[in-house]
Amino acid sequence: YSTVLRLREAAMESKDPLPELNRKIFEDTEPHDTGFLKVSDIHNLYYEQSGNPDGYPVLFLHGGPGGGTSPTNRKFFDPNFYRIILFDQVCTLDSFFHDFLGFTWDLVEDIEKLREHLKVPEWLVFGGSWGSTLALAYSESHPEKVTGLILRGIFLLRKKEIDWFYEGGAAAIFPDAWEPFRDLIPEGERGCFVEAYHKRLNSSDKETQYAAARAWTKWEMMTAHLLPNNDSIKRGDDDEFCL
Repeated sequence: YSTVLRLREAAMESKDPLPELNRKIFEDTEPHDTGFLKVSDIHNLYYEQSGNPDGYPVLFLHGGPGGGTSPTNRKFFDPNFYRIILFDQVCTLDSFFHDFLGFTWDLVEDIEKLREHLKVPEWLVFGGSWGSTLALAYSESHPEKVTGLILRGIFLLRKKEIDWFYEGGAAAIFPDAWEPFRDLIPEGERGCFVEAYHKRLNSSDKETQYAAARAWTKWEMMTAHLLPNNDSIKRGDDDEFCL
């Protein structure tokens, strides 16, 4: 952890903390096509296309599960070259359906239905965090439809990764973010933070749910970047988004 900690501490102390990490990669671009695709009898998913309509197709897969897309996601790609395709996985933001469990392989098939709907022969798949898991699962199921993978912030939801992130490992890098996440849980329940938060997120008391959801979301938002991203962190104040 020492190298990461030194970089983070130096950046936090600098008056101009690593501006290259926060620069706009490409200019903002507005969607030229949006819609909802019915992927089952009970739910639809929101999608949008931006950039070059005749460009190289690239699919952006967001994190979470439940993170949703945002306009910032389009800026990973050169809009003059790429046909940029974003969608909200079912149970997130504009594709929200409360009772759908969002199993991995159901989401994989949703991706394939979207590809067919948009008449994309094959595409580049770009995924981060949970999106990296989904990208790998999709490419394993439909290798002939994937021209390449770009994976960032890889998080495969293996037990050792969950334990490191939620049970104290990441706290060594982000101690300031860890304290409020830890302190919501009484000392007697800190043997398993995932279990303790699961209990509160499923409480019959709405405020208990919201408090746990806010703390959980802020922990994730504060650790998603080496340096604090205030726009992301503010999303942790939105009870409906968090829960």
